[in-house]
Amino acid sequence: MIQTIVNNRPIKLFILLGGFFIANALIAEFIGVKIFSLEKTLGLTPANFSFFGVDNLSFNLTAGVLLWPVVFVMTDIINEYYGMRGVRLLSWLAAGLIAYAFVMFYFGIHLTPADFWPQSHIPTELDETGKQAILSKVSDYDYAYRLVFGQGLWIIIGSLIAFLIGQIIDVKVFHRIKRMTGDRFIWLRATGSTLISQFIDSFVVLFIAFYIGANWSLSLVLAIGVVNYIYKFVMAIALTPCLYLARMAIEAYLGKEQASELKAAALAES
Repeated sequence: MIQTIVNNRPIKLFILLGGFFIANALIAEFIGVKIFSLEKTLGLTPANFSFFGVDNLSFNLTAGVLLWPVVFVMTDIINEYYGMRGVRLLSWLAAGLIAYAFVMFYFGIHLTPADFWPQSHIPTELDETGKQAILSKVSDYDYAYRLVFGQGLWIIIGSLIAFLIGQIIDVKVFHRIKRMTGDRFIWLRATGSTLISQFIDSFVVLFIAFYIGANWSLSLVLAIGVVNYIYKFVMAIALTPCLYLARMAIEAYLGKEQASELKAAALAES
C-alpha cells in the first residue's frame, strides 16, 4: 500500500499541494494577531481613504493577509486537478487543524509558568562598562505569551467561518466559469473565483469578529473591509502568473496525458 502511494504521482502531488495549503492556512491564522502598516513597511506615506463616513483609513492589515491570497491560489490549483471533493477535504481538514491548534494554545496559555520563566530572558550579566548588557522590552514572558497566542474567541470563530464560506464560494465559481470556458482562460476562472471569494471572506470575518464580537459600528466594519479587499484584489491579480507557473510545473511532473485526465475527472465530478 505504501509503495503504491509513493509510486503514484497524482497521489504524491495531492499530498504535496495539500500539505502546502494547510501549512499556509495555519501560519496565516497564527501570525494574524499582528497588525502592520503596509505603507510604512514599503517606505511609503500612509494612504488617507474615507469610506462610509470613516476617515483616515490606511492599509493597516493583519499579517495573515500575506498568506491568505496564497491559500486561495492553492485552492484554485487543487480545484483544477482534484475537483470540489479534493478542495472540500483539505478545507475541512485545515479548519479542523486550526481549531485543534487554538484549543492547544488555550491549554498552553493557562499552564502555570515556572517561577523563573517569566523573567528568564532578562540578562543579569554586565558588559565591560559595568552596565546590563541588554535591557529587554518585555518584563513578563508569560504575559506576552498570552497576548500573542490568546486570540479572542470571536476572532477565531469569524476567521474559521469566513475561511470555509470563502472556500465553498471559490470552488463553485471556479467550476461554473470552467464549464463555460472549457480548459481555456485559466486566469479568468482562477482570478475571478478568488476575487469573489475574497470579497465575501473580507466582510464575513470582520462582521463576526468585530461587529458581533466587539460591538464595532457597521460603518467601521464596512470601511475596513473595503480597505482589506483593495489589498486582496491587487494581490489576486499580481499572483495570476503563479497559476501558470504552477500549471506548467504540474504538467511537466505528471505528463500532459495524466494531467488532462485529472482535469477532466475534476470537471466531471463537479
